[in-house]
Amino acid sequence: MVASTHWLASSSGMAVLERGGNAFDAAAAAAFTLHVCEPHMNGPGGEVPAIFVTAEDPTPRVLCGQGVAPAAATTRRFRELGLDLVPGTGLLAATVPGAVGAWLTLLRDHGSLPLRDVLGYAIGYAEHGHPVAQAVVDTIAAVEQLFLGHWPTSADLWLPTPAPGGLIRNPALAATYRRLVDEAEAEGGDREKQLDAAVTAWYEGFVAEEIDAFCRTEVVDDSGRPHTGLLTGADLAAWRPSYEPTVSQDVFGWQVHKVGAWSQGPVLLAQLAMLAAMGEPPGAATAEEIHRVVEVAKLGFADRDANFGDGADLTALLDPAYLAERSRLVTGEAGAALRNGLGTLPRYVLEGGGPAGPAGLGVGEPTLGGLEVSPQGTTRGDTCHLDVADRWGNMISATPSGGWLQSSPTIPALGFCLGTRAQMFWLEEGLPSTLAPGRRPRTTLSPSFATRDGTQLSFGTPGGDQQDQWQLVFFLNHAVHGMNLQAAIDSPSWHTTAFASSFYPRQTGTQLLLEARAAAAADELRRRGHDVEIVDGWSLGRMSAIARDTGSGLLRAAANPRGQQGYAVGR
Repeated sequence: MVASTHWLASSSGMAVLERGGNAFDAAAAAAFTLHVCEPHMNGPGGEVPAIFVTAEDPTPRVLCGQGVAPAAATTRRFRELGLDLVPGTGLLAATVPGAVGAWLTLLRDHGSLPLRDVLGYAIGYAEHGHPVAQAVVDTIAAVEQLFLGHWPTSADLWLPTPAPGGLIRNPALAATYRRLVDEAEAEGGDREKQLDAAVTAWYEGFVAEEIDAFCRTEVVDDSGRPHTGLLTGADLAAWRPSYEPTVSQDVFGWQVHKVGAWSQGPVLLAQLAMLAAMGEPPGAATAEEIHRVVEVAKLGFADRDANFGDGADLTALLDPAYLAERSRLVTGEAGAALRNGLGTLPRYVLEGGGPAGPAGLGVGEPTLGGLEVSPQGTTRGDTCHLDVADRWGNMISATPSGGWLQSSPTIPALGFCLGTRAQMFWLEEGLPSTLAPGRRPRTTLSPSFATRDGTQLSFGTPGGDQQDQWQLVFFLNHAVHGMNLQAAIDSPSWHTTAFASSFYPRQTGTQLLLEARAAAAADELRRRGHDVEIVDGWSLGRMSAIARDTGSGLLRAAANPRGQQGYAVGR
């Protein structure tokens, strides 16, 4: 089975399974297709974390495709540029692009098909075209003047703004992927040797050379000023993807697995443990459940912002006794934001730093799942998600993101742009997520995997800071309220903004956004002090999920109906 945020990615992955490929071949094919079909959400210049199990080893493991900050990316350098924050667009915020290296590494170590067979779907859609989704059209329209005035290489690729459903092509990206295949095959030898050659071509060969050259140009970013990039070919050559253990918590009869402290993922574990400590769960989507979930989110995300970062020790934060103590801060009334229990919040957050709003943020039309894009390219919310399981027992949950078309100008020779994940670093010294060369940013990307006797569950969603709120609602629906996967996704969702945003300009909100289908709870929530905003009834979250019965091998899958774009398929 394959479930993802775009039907063409799911269908491509399923085609790989039909021809005998395994889950890792299929996941890579789907992911490369997402680079083409959801270019406003991810691209080859972005990153991906994943959690997977193999048929031989059911222990969940993390694949880290999150690149690091360049060697020249120091807090001093940014202070010399007169910046208090890393910009959210342009070249300054680029980290080493990790997504392609991660998928190539996974294919080498656990896949079975030649690279040509995996990349063929993405190459075909990029070369011959695919019907463009409304959300892509909305994003291009929002940044049209930026492209015309400052980013001509992006204008050449994406303008004039296409009509929804019309065919769009990216011949330069097709040529990049075709050359990657050709250079891998020219190496000769076995499949593994060819995939190593593809990694080398990306990080030390023609791709790295083009990225290095392009980063030496000045580019206007959402600070309002032009800057050259810091990323170099040497930065790419020095980095490779890695594997590491998950972080997990036993809760509600499941063992839930997340990526470590360089992701926001462990905040889901903290929220679940706090809710479990509060006793008998209330009914699904009732005012009491929404209140509890929002309140533990405020507490969990405050601790995220004070403690998470590459290499941080989360042992004390995930201690059940500590989380039970934190849960007792939840009363019948809405609590304040920014109440961390351990660590220190950035001064920028405590002092309410930042403008009233980033230049133009909110002018661009929000797209499905919380993505909001300004005319300057500033983006809040992000990402794609995919889940794949095969008949042999391999299974993967992956959340590709970054390098979206509005993040920085297109590199014309390659057909894609770089990401801006470094905006999630702080420039204040001494924090767990302070910018430093070679450090991974504390990303929002957060795939999930859960296990209990006889069942494996892979799930996730796009959505930036909302990912581990929407996943929490889904998991409660399935694990606590007994809903099947599709019902758990379809059920009304909500989230709070009462913590520091991970996206430039890093503001702290106040709102509780609630899908209109749960509006019956709004009056009670307002009485408790929540700043409730009712939004479209089918607008929050882009979940997908796959479950496996390990005894029978039976698979179940579900995908998000919101926006009529997600798709689950299997047989």
